[in-house]
Amino acid sequence: MEKVEVKELLEAGVHFGHLTRKWNPNMAPYIYMERNGIHIINLYKTAAKIEETSEALAKIAASGKKILFVATKKQAKDIVAEKAAAVNQPYITERWPGGMLTNFVTIRKAVKKMATIDRMKKDGTFNSLSKKERLQVDRLRAKLEKNLGSISDMTRLPGAIFVVDIMREHIAIKEAQKLNIPIFAIVDTNSDPREVDYLIPANDDASKSIDKILSIVTSAVADGLNERKAERAEKDAKSQKPEAKAQPAAKAEKAVDADQEEE
Repeated sequence: MEKVEVKELLEAGVHFGHLTRKWNPNMAPYIYMERNGIHIINLYKTAAKIEETSEALAKIAASGKKILFVATKKQAKDIVAEKAAAVNQPYITERWPGGMLTNFVTIRKAVKKMATIDRMKKDGTFNSLSKKERLQVDRLRAKLEKNLGSISDMTRLPGAIFVVDIMREHIAIKEAQKLNIPIFAIVDTNSDPREVDYLIPANDDASKSIDKILSIVTSAVADGLNERKAERAEKDAKSQKPEAKAQPAAKAEKAVDADQEEE
């Protein structure tokens, strides 16, 4: 797992919190000082929390469960989409579809509708529609893709969600809480850390800061996935070995039987 360097966090501006008047008192343990009316986050605590978070995320990935990344703010969207896709995890970067978790069955229906349209295009049914109908289907497909694109492969609820800016994504937080889905998040000085299970106290507004943290946590997810792959390969290798081992054992048994007969 990647070692978190405080110097790199500093260079990425992870320590800049919000204006002191906008702070949430529950973030006090993670605040180092106040400078020019802005709260400065204690990066040693941030580094420790990143390591703790990374370890937990790696375990979830190793168990085969998906981690849903959520970030709809402009400066985080592209970063989250790129980093989550790189480790094959689902993400929401457009609008949070209400009921995404609590009404997962309905969301799955919309995903299936998307797959049906794709099938229609492949088998030629689409071409038999009128021009107007084709236009409507295309519009529907584009709308579904925009809202649900990256979660189309998500066949069951995620093992965890990772959120950038818990105040903005409060609906996602509430849904995850209702279903007891572990919540991981980048939490700035204006937010309530009690809302999440694993927090990373950090600047959630600057793209450089978001990029730095996401790079570390998705690298941990990749480690977890590799661990899972290695374990599977080991299991497969073991399941193929017993036959080869059985032969010498059988030979040994025959030899013992022969000795006993001689006696």
